[in-house]
Amino acid sequence: MTGIAVVIEDDEAIGALVKAYLERAGFQVICERTGEEGLAAIERRNPRVVVLDLGLPDLDGIDLCQQIRNNRRVAILILTARDEETDRIVGLELGADDYMTKPFSPRELVARVRAILRRTEPTLPESGVVELGDVQLDRRTRTVAVDGSPVELRTLEFDLLVELARHAGRVVTRDQLLDSVWGLSFAGGTRTVDVHVAQVRRKLARPDLIETVRGVGYRLREQPVLREA
Repeated sequence: MTGIAVVIEDDEAIGALVKAYLERAGFQVICERTGEEGLAAIERRNPRVVVLDLGLPDLDGIDLCQQIRNNRRVAILILTARDEETDRIVGLELGADDYMTKPFSPRELVARVRAILRRTEPTLPESGVVELGDVQLDRRTRTVAVDGSPVELRTLEFDLLVELARHAGRVVTRDQLLDSVWGLSFAGGTRTVDVHVAQVRRKLARPDLIETVRGVGYRLREQPVLREA
């Protein structure tokens, strides 16, 4: 699972095409046909990427782009029939990460979405210490400390914390955590994730660090800060 994508597109056929290609790329896709419905989906699901049509029936797409950017750290790809240079410039200046005009290649759209995510999402370094508030995470030695005091995490617990830190501030679904931490061949259910999250919370004595997003998954509240070891 690559994450959640929200597609805000009033043309049902185009929305279905974008949805199909993004799903093939591993995204969980929510399609909405109005700006208000799109905003509600973004608030509810906290996606990694938004594909936004400018020509919506209820809200101006440029204004909607600015509203999304003001409230969320999310990748935004504008997809529109408008080909005026002014619209492209305004959209990018208001926070869009890329811009495609119709007609478009759905394969190119997927490639651009992936490129945006590579460019905009921070990576967790393999060396050095990553600080998550008062929690220190060292990937090189695979050790964890809270306020300098060592905490022993089992292998899967450590990997789970790393995966949440990689997506800090974003919701990571239970299925995504299963795929990334346990592997695609793991036959257990999502309850396994819940049990391990509970163990990490207990051992770190920081129950507020990992937020439960009901019906979806988990979100790490602290943003990683790199400190040289």
